Amino acid sequence: MAMLRIGVMPREKFQKRMIDIASGKYKPKRSEPKVWFHSMKSIGELLNDNNIRLLKMIKEEKPESIKVLSELSGRKQSNLSRTLHKMAIHGIVKLEKHNRSLKPIAKATDFNIICTA
Repeated sequence: MAMLRIGVMPREKFQKRMIDIASGKYKPKRSEPKVWFHSMKSIGELLNDNNIRLLKMIKEEKPESIKVLSELSGRKQSNLSRTLHKMAIHGIVKLEKHNRSLKPIAKATDFNIICTA
């Protein structure tokens, strides 16, 4: 499992960066983060202690569905589903379709956070 590089950059600076990339003025380096947040607070809300434990549980237990993970973790399925979808948007988990359910797969449990001013 790879370490996920996360960048933190103020929203205005990030918007300028995206415009520069789209216009060809800037080409991101391969070593730059692919996942960005606008503040440490927003990272902390997603990667809080409970969600880090959840990621480790997914990695170790390999649940076959969100329902099974709900039973293992003691968290309500609706809350868990919402959290996992947010993590999937940021590339932290993958939600794989299996029959009529989604299987959560942890893509990262280790993080390297890079802050830019």
